[in-house]
Amino acid sequence: MDSIWTKTAQPPQFDTLRSDLKTDVLIIGGGLAGVLCAYKLAQAGVDCALVEADRVGGGITKNTTAKVTFQHGLICDKLIREFGADRARLYLEANQKALEEYRALCISFDCDFEEKDAFVYSLDDRKKLDRELNALGKLGFGAELVEQVPLPFSTAGAVKFPRQAQFHPLKFIAAVAKDLRIYEHTKVLELAPGKAVTHGGTISADKIIIATHFPILNKHGGYFLKLYQHRSYVLALENAPDVHGMYLDEDEKGLSFRNYGEMLLLGGGSHRTGRAGGGWRELERFAQKHYPYAQETARWATQDCMTLDGVPYIGLYSRGTDGLYTVTGFNKWGMTSSMAAASLLTDLALGRKNPYGSLFSPSRTMLRPQLAVNTLESALGLLTPTTPRCPHMGCALKYNAAEHSWDCPCHGSRFGEDGALIDNPATDDKR
Repeated sequence: MDSIWTKTAQPPQFDTLRSDLKTDVLIIGGGLAGVLCAYKLAQAGVDCALVEADRVGGGITKNTTAKVTFQHGLICDKLIREFGADRARLYLEANQKALEEYRALCISFDCDFEEKDAFVYSLDDRKKLDRELNALGKLGFGAELVEQVPLPFSTAGAVKFPRQAQFHPLKFIAAVAKDLRIYEHTKVLELAPGKAVTHGGTISADKIIIATHFPILNKHGGYFLKLYQHRSYVLALENAPDVHGMYLDEDEKGLSFRNYGEMLLLGGGSHRTGRAGGGWRELERFAQKHYPYAQETARWATQDCMTLDGVPYIGLYSRGTDGLYTVTGFNKWGMTSSMAAASLLTDLALGRKNPYGSLFSPSRTMLRPQLAVNTLESALGLLTPTTPRCPHMGCALKYNAAEHSWDCPCHGSRFGEDGALIDNPATDDKR
């Protein structure tokens, strides 16, 4: 199903690689993070190329709700408790800088950029909001608590971040990508140090950045243990109210709201990939109850990589892979995280120090409670005596009746009813 973004814009088309190529930096993956990496490297005068197995912006980027904000739920209180105030401040600062970069770029880009206040609300837990406000105060950021929000249900209040933003992600990526060296329909078949093999030719590069949403190499980094994937759903509704901002429930199973033009984008129904969840049915019931005169104009779903501690993995793929980098695990906050990642990886590629390197390092500790959950899910998937099975690591697939797909509960690979690959980390069709 097409998102409202694919219905209203298309990125430029690029040629397929048809010969061997040598470049300083190769980026694998043409989503927002990969394209921004290529853009920043090119701006820094680095010879770089990007390859995409399908179309630029054709993966998760086209299915986002495109909120450009450094308000990532009620995360600051959590970060202070787990990492301390200094590292929490670095996280907030990195994403705040990312928003400012978008604001500067979008002055000259036609991408429907709009400044909007952002709100995280709680249905019934005021204490959570108070703790987040206290945490933000410790970090020197002046958010505020509002008692009421223009949503069709009562809340305990909301934490407000002023002057955040929203935009059209495909219009933005089209503007960024148009002058870059990009090869579409160019799938990497084999990856070795300094070399990527495709059907069209072999690419030699001093440094390689893997920006494929879920990293495609299993033998390094342990990403199959320290990442899992979540699905969430969106309805675009006409004849629904303007909510005058961007809204998110602090509960991961809650709802989100933003407007695009005359439409309301209603999001929610979240669940771990391969498990049951609310899906579009939950959103339909809500819309029927609260917006009875609204008409649906589009619906879509997205998939997000989730890390063990809520912070993305950006940096060296693993401790033993010099010259190989990755960016993944945006925890549903891919807009500012993509920009922050592009800045950090550009510095790493150029040998420059970056103040956020240790915070986002993929090699930081894995000792988090979510690790046990991920390990159990993988064990259950491997031991379930059913077919079909995922070609990524052999877990039993679950049929997703809402989306007519076969989904892997272990690592989030998805396949169509015909077996064709939809979402990685699998790289081949279902057998």
